[in-house]
Order: sequence, then C-alpha cells, then structure tokens
Amino acid sequence: MERRTVRRRLGRALTACVLAAVASLTTVTATGTPAQADACYTWGRVLSSGMTGEDVRQLQIRVSGYPGYGAVLTLDGAYGPATRSAVIRFQQAYGLAADGVAGQQTFNQIYALQDPDCTPVSFSYAEWNRCNSDWSGGAVPASTARFNALVSMWKLQAMRRAMGNAPLYLSSGFRSYSCNSAVGGASNSRHLYGDGIDLVGSHSFCALAQQARSHGFTNILGPGYPGHNDHTHLGTSPSRSWSAPSCGI
Repeated sequence: MERRTVRRRLGRALTACVLAAVASLTTVTATGTPAQADACYTWGRVLSSGMTGEDVRQLQIRVSGYPGYGAVLTLDGAYGPATRSAVIRFQQAYGLAADGVAGQQTFNQIYALQDPDCTPVSFSYAEWNRCNSDWSGGAVPASTARFNALVSMWKLQAMRRAMGNAPLYLSSGFRSYSCNSAVGGASNSRHLYGDGIDLVGSHSFCALAQQARSHGFTNILGPGYPGHNDHTHLGTSPSRSWSAPSCGI
C-alpha cells in the first residue's frame, strides 16, 4: 500500500508539473483561440482598426519599419489608418494574408522575428551600443535612448527584409556625449538619442540611403554629404533631413 500511495502521489505531482508547463506556454485570445506565448510579449486578442491599448502600441513598434515612403508611424496605441497600412505592408513582406488585421498569423510571424529581450533577431543591444553598458550620458535618459534604439532596430529589420535579407552591418550606434566627442560626431547627432546608426557592408551606400526612405527614417545622410562617403547614416529626427547628393537624395 505504501508503494502504491507513493506512486499515486508522484503521478499527481508529475501531472501537475506538466499542466503548469503547458499553461505557461499558451494563453487564450478574446475569441477563445489559443495563442502562442512569447518570452518578450504575447498578444491576447486580434487587433484591428479603431482599437486602442498597449497591445496596439507594442504592435506599432514592430511594424514601425513599414510606414510607407517618407512616412513615420506614430506609436500612440491607436489602431488608425496608418497602423492598418503598416500592418498590410508587414503582412505582404512575409507572404501573409494582407487584410490589415493583426491576428494569429501576424503575431506568430512577429514572435519568430523577435528575441526574448524584444529586439529583432538580426540586431542586438550589444551591437547598437559599443559606448557603455548602461546607455547613459547621451541627450536623453538612458531608458529613452534604449527604447529609441529598439524602435530603430525594428525599422532596420524591415529594411533588411526589403533588401533581400542580406546582413546590414553597423559601424556605430548609440553614443554618450564623451563617445560622440571622441569620434568627432556632430553636437546634435542622432547617435546621442539612441536612434542614430551608421551602416557599412554588403550593400552600396546609395542603396542603403535610398531604401531607408521607406522605413521610417527621417535622418538619412550618405554619399555626397560631407563626411559620409564611407557610410550611410540613419536616424529619426523631429523633422526630415535627407541628404545623399551622390545618390539622388
């Protein structure tokens, strides 16, 4: 009897552990449909035009690289026409049904694209910040600089997809004032805000500058602009400043 009792107790304990593990891997949407869980962020409802909330804002961050030529997607948590259009472009980029509604297929694609720290799979905080370990000393608080970097990474992930998924190489990202001064950066550089990046590598500098116009970057400097013949700079400034004369920009 004692052995049977022990076996039963062990069996119940094992079953409880398995059920807890399953519960931790799934959630349920507002429509009752099981949703894939994610280490970074999990959406619990289908999102569409007219809806608002933090889940909408989280979606906007991840589709911020699909605003259309010359546009920038506002991260306001409101699912308006611009967000719907960005979702459609994201869906088209990945061969999904392009209806502008963010449902499970759209979320699953995002889950596949993001790491547990919410950065897109092709980029990391470490490569974006080679200046210091805590994102301090720039033009904005460290938390803001880090968030700006995150949004810019998602824009760059969209740009990477549009350019055939070939790697994009960063030579410089976030800089504190001291790091910026050490490399001779401009006093108002977007690097100080966390969203400025310099790209080098597999694509031509002109191809990078031209493509960036469709992915939410308002600060594009490239060949023909003083000091930018050996890289393409991208950032998100309050007003548009595009200049790469050798590239027709």
